[in-house]
Amino acid sequence: MTRAFKTLDDMGDITGKRVLVREDLNVPMADGAVTDDNRFRAAVQTVAELADRGAIVLILAHFGRPKVPSPELSTAQLARPFSQVLGREVRYIDWEGDAESTATLQPGDIALLENTRFFGGEEKNDPATIDRFAALGDLYVNDAFSAAHRAHASTEGLAHRLPAFAGRQMEAELDALDKALGNPDHPVAAVVGGAKVSTKLDVLKAMVGKVDHLIIGGGMANTFLAARGVDVGKSLCEHELTGTAEEIFDAADKANCTIHLPYDVVVSKEFAANPPSLRTCNVHEVAADEMILDIGPAASEALADVLKNCRTLVWNGPLGAFETKPFDTATMALAHTVAALTKEGSLVSVAGGGDTVAALNQAGVAGDMTFVSTAGGAFLEWMEGKELPGVAALTR
Repeated sequence: MTRAFKTLDDMGDITGKRVLVREDLNVPMADGAVTDDNRFRAAVQTVAELADRGAIVLILAHFGRPKVPSPELSTAQLARPFSQVLGREVRYIDWEGDAESTATLQPGDIALLENTRFFGGEEKNDPATIDRFAALGDLYVNDAFSAAHRAHASTEGLAHRLPAFAGRQMEAELDALDKALGNPDHPVAAVVGGAKVSTKLDVLKAMVGKVDHLIIGGGMANTFLAARGVDVGKSLCEHELTGTAEEIFDAADKANCTIHLPYDVVVSKEFAANPPSLRTCNVHEVAADEMILDIGPAASEALADVLKNCRTLVWNGPLGAFETKPFDTATMALAHTVAALTKEGSLVSVAGGGDTVAALNQAGVAGDMTFVSTAGGAFLEWMEGKELPGVAALTR
C-alpha cells in the first residue's frame, strides 16, 4: 500500500535513538483514578514497539486545559496508570526543573514528559517551544490523530524539525479514513446524527458531495423535517435554519445524493425514561405538545435496507436520544445491522465521535466495526473536508 506519510516501518535501526512520541493521554479522571483508559490502550502498540526496537521513548502529551502549570494537571499522575496498561515501567520526567533528566535513560526505556501545555508556546506553535522539544529527540512520531486538528508545537511544529513518522494508531486511523471517504467503494452512506444542525452544518454540506446516501438522525432531523413542512410539535428544532436545510436538499439533488429522513417517529409529551405518553406515529401526526425523541421501527427497517446495498459507511452521531431508554432503540438497531454487515464482509464501517463510540459500546458491537475513531473534533473536521495540520505535516 502506497501512503503519503512514513510509518514506523520506514524508521530503520533506531537502537539508542531518542524518539519523541506525541500521544493523546488526555484521559478522564475522578478522585485520582482514571475512569476510561481507551486512550492509554490506543497508545500501547506504538510505545511498546519503539521500546522493543531499542529506542529511548519520550512521550509528549497534553492533559486538560491548563491556564498555568498546576499539580492537578501534571502528567506525573498519568505515569503509573499508563504503566499498568502498558505492562512495563513508564518514568515521569519533569524536565522543567532539576529533577531526573533524560540523560540517564537507556535503550528500551520509556519516559513521560511534563504536560506540553505547561509550555506557553505549545498552543501558539511557537518556534522557541518547538526548538525546546526538538532538542530532546532524534526522531518524531505522531500517534495522536485526536489532536491532529490543532497546529501546536508538539502536534505540527515538531514534524518540520525532526524526521517525522506516523505511529501505529495514527496509521490505522488514516488508512481507515482513506477507505471511508478518500477512496471508498460505492455506494457510500453517511449517518450524521446529533442534537443540532448548527454544530454539523459543515459536515452535512461536505457529505452531500461525497456520499450516495445521507441519513440524518437525532434532533437535527427535526430541522430538516420542518423545512419540508412537517409540524414537529415541541421537538428540539432550529427553525431559523430551515432555509439552510433547503440549501442542503438542493445540493444533494445536484450531487445525486439521497437524503433519508424518518417517516415514522417515537414521540412523548415529556423527555423521561419510559414515559406514559410514549407512542409511535407518522411524522405528520406529531401533536403540538409532543416531541420527537427517536425514529420509528419502519424508518429503522428502511435504513437497514439502504445499508444492505452500500459498500461503505461513515457514522457520526446517534439517531435518537440514546442515553435514555427506550429512545436508544433505533440507534441500537442500526449498530447491530452495521455490525452484522461488517462481519459478513459486505460493508466497510468507520465510526467516530464520543456519542457514537458510547452508543456502539452500549450495543456491545464496537469491536465489530471496521474502525472506531476515538477522535471527536479531528474526526468531525476530517468529515468536513478540512486539512488537519498534524496530518498535513506528516505528509509533506
